[in-house]
Amino acid sequence: MAITPDVKDWTWVIERPCADCGFDPSTVRREDVADRIARSAGGWDAALARPDAMRRPDEQTWSVLEYGCHVRDVHRIMRERLALMLTQDGATFANWDQDATAVEDAYGEQDPSAVAAELAREAQAFAESYRGVGGGDWARTGLRSNGSAFTVDSFAVYALHDLEHHRIDVGMENTHG
Repeated sequence: MAITPDVKDWTWVIERPCADCGFDPSTVRREDVADRIARSAGGWDAALARPDAMRRPDEQTWSVLEYGCHVRDVHRIMRERLALMLTQDGATFANWDQDATAVEDAYGEQDPSAVAAELAREAQAFAESYRGVGGGDWARTGLRSNGSAFTVDSFAVYALHDLEHHRIDVGMENTHG
């Protein structure tokens, strides 16, 4: 059964804590961003190796495998968007429909061990991208297709919430702090 698409605008997490996962944007420091991105990938290999990783807990919730595929793709998409902001101030991001991608790419049918390896690789690449952000680059801007505006700085907060929140969704401990 198809999952009802998430149509919420999660950009509010840039300004206030998330009661669902405990993410607090005020704890994000520029010098920690890359390490937090890298740490967010920790434990996904074990989660994806669970015997029930391919099973949805209910009809409205992704399986661990589907979440793992999504997090892998979040790392990739966010890295691409960061690169765009760093090369083109005021960049506009193409729309990414995460729910359509889950269906089109058959997230629930992918190989969990391959997803674990890909997720780790994408997390490291995204972390390395943030390691290269220089002083003035943190103010560069980007615009999402729905009109949400980001700086490289606020984009880091937004991305970290997504990466850390999904750890809670699959029952893993959070890595922030």
